[in-house]
Parts: sequence; structure tokens; C-alpha cells
Amino acid sequence: MAKSAARLKDIAEKTGFSVNTVSLALRGSPRIPDETRKQIVEAADRLNYLPNQVAKSLVLKETKSIGLILTDITNPVLTAVAQAVETELSGRGYLTLFATSNKDPDLEHKIIDSFRARRADGMLIFPCSHRDIDHIRHLRGRNYPVVLLAAEPGAGVDAVCMDERAGAYKAATHLIESGHRRIAVFDGTSERGNQEKLNGYRDALAMAGLPFDPSLVVAPDAPDVRSGYHAMEALVSRNTGTTAVICPTDSSALGALRYCVRHGIEVPKDMAIFGFDDTEFGEHAVIALSSVNYDIEAVTKLAIDRVIGLINAEGNLPDPVVTQVEPDLVIRESTASPSTR
Repeated sequence: MAKSAARLKDIAEKTGFSVNTVSLALRGSPRIPDETRKQIVEAADRLNYLPNQVAKSLVLKETKSIGLILTDITNPVLTAVAQAVETELSGRGYLTLFATSNKDPDLEHKIIDSFRARRADGMLIFPCSHRDIDHIRHLRGRNYPVVLLAAEPGAGVDAVCMDERAGAYKAATHLIESGHRRIAVFDGTSERGNQEKLNGYRDALAMAGLPFDPSLVVAPDAPDVRSGYHAMEALVSRNTGTTAVICPTDSSALGALRYCVRHGIEVPKDMAIFGFDDTEFGEHAVIALSSVNYDIEAVTKLAIDRVIGLINAEGNLPDPVVTQVEPDLVIRESTASPSTR
């Protein structure tokens, strides 16, 4: 039979001090002399005492835990963000509650309810959709601290994210300045597509005086390797004269690169490929990918600053703020001027 956990009463009986004195000593109260605190702490160690965090959270009205919801644990950027969040929160005395929605909106709803039931002090969320976030707005409207890690500018919810519109604009502009005129883009047109990336692409075309051609937009099923492969297959089948493509992730770009390698399309001589997020896999691909950098450190710190600030706010929460971190380009082997063909 399992041995019951030591209680404050057990430590009091062991040391001869009152339960109140033991409680104050274990909480580091300055009212307790150092020698008394030392005796009590040593006795607590010998008895393997663990504080009752549930009871403590009821008294303090906080659990020192924050929920983190990802859409896809296999996405290398999201995995890196999760690690950075957990490390940063731990350093600030918070426990990370972690879950993955697997891009399922119904599951996302259930996870949010579950974290609330576990009394998480706040949440950081990569939503399944950038646009279908009414349930998260409702949560914010009930004065609950929540910060999105991917959002559009008018989200109506606190968010800290990369400025994906600026990233796509920079990538398209770089390709245009390199001489490309038939530039395709994956993503942006589907229900859960990233409209901001498509808008950035269109902004660059307009700035350069180039027409927008819908035939150069391909909406893959997902931003992964397999979907990138099939998106490139679909693009090539259209015979659009494309010389460059901007992909929604490095994973998608790797799929596009794989298609090109298998079908004799030389990269970058015949097709320049631009990724997004600047992952280790993209950097070390057989043809290193040019990519839009995702500043994990900046996003993580700003998001945690914001959610903890909301947790500590008194009264009603302040108006929501969307903070966008402007990305840089990382130029590698997969992009080059078509004049080099």
C-alpha cells in the first residue's frame, strides 16, 4: 500500500513547532528566525514533504502554469518554439501545459476547455485557422489571458507573431530583383491558408508593376513535404512558364525540391525555390534553401512577456495588441537569377 504524503502537521510534530510556524517557514517568511527555518526545512526534507500545489493555487488564485497549444508537433519550427517556450517559462517559475490540436478545430476547442478546467493561468496558442478564432475572442472577452502565436493584424486578440506578409513581400521582391517575372506561390487561397503570405506576394508584384496571375497560385493540402511535392507537380502541369516559387514552409519547399530533382528540373537554374521559417533541414538540404527567417527567440520572449503581463493585470485586461516581428531573408543556393540558366 502506498505511503501517504507527509503533511504540515507531521513536520510540526517532528519539530515541536506549530503548524502555522511550519507553514510560514516553508514559504520563506521573514518572521521566522533562520535557525528555526533551518530545522523545519531539514525535517521536511527527511519526511519527503511536497507542498500541496492544488491547495496553494486555491489560496493564491494562480497555478503558475500556462497552456501551450500547437497545431502540428512534427513541424520543426513549432517544435523549436515549444522548447523555447518551456525553457523560458521554467526560468520564470511557470509550468508549461502542452497539447497539439493536429489542425483539428474541434480538438482545439476541447484542449482550451481542458486547460481552463486545470486552472491554467493563461494560454499561448497556434490556432488551427488564422481567421476562425471567434472562440478565442470569446475567451479574451471573459477576461482570460490568451496570446496567439500566429494571427492576422486585426485579430482582436493579443498576438505575437512573425510578420508573414512582410516576409513574403521580401522574398518575392528578392526574386523580382534577381530577374524573375513568373513567380508562383503556394498557400493562401484555402480556408485555412495563410492570406498574409499571399497578400505580401501580391504587394511585391504590384510594387514592381507585375500583374497577378491566379494560375501561379497553388493551394497545397498542408504545409508539409508531401503537399509541397504535389503542389510543384500541379504547378508544372499548368505550363505557366514559372521560374521561381515561394513556399509556405521549408518542409513544403523540400517537397518542391524533391519533385524538381526527380523530374530533371535543375534548381536554381530552371526553378528557384524559396522556403519559409529557415529550419535546420532547409539549411542542410542537398541544395540549401533560401528562406524567410523565423526569429524564435524574439517571438517567444515577447509572447511570454505579454501573457504574464495579462496574468498579472489588475481588473479588466487592457485592449489586445498584435505585435509582429519583421523577418529577414536568408539567401542560399536554391535561388538565383534566371540569367544564370
